[in-house]
Amino acid sequence: MTIPQEASLLRVYTSSSDRYGMSALFVAIVHAARDHDLAGATVLRGPLGFGHRRRLQHDHLLPFSDDHPVIVEIVDSTEKIEAFLPALDTMMQSGLVTIERARVLHYGRRKPGWVERFRQQFQHASSDSSS
Repeated sequence: MTIPQEASLLRVYTSSSDRYGMSALFVAIVHAARDHDLAGATVLRGPLGFGHRRRLQHDHLLPFSDDHPVIVEIVDSTEKIEAFLPALDTMMQSGLVTIERARVLHYGRRKPGWVERFRQQFQHASSDSSS
């Protein structure tokens, strides 16, 4: 999958306690993004935040008190992001959604690391010596 250099960044600000059906909203958004063949999605968990209700959301010491800020970030072409918005709209009860321009510098497999470069160099050297 290729992403154009000029793309859009979709950010969804929500809470870990927000639901969509039987699952957490942020999980549903990631699954929907994958179903819409978007390039990828990342979920970021924040330790502290507040929204339009001015209620602080933060990690609690008690494990059953799970209400912390969550951000879902998705980068893809502007057309694909805009085509995803109606699906996102059906999932959201509350939260904040932003879109901004993004410049993609790299996507996909990385260049070989030092181990791979060493292997390639070793294979090249051994093939030269066997000639």
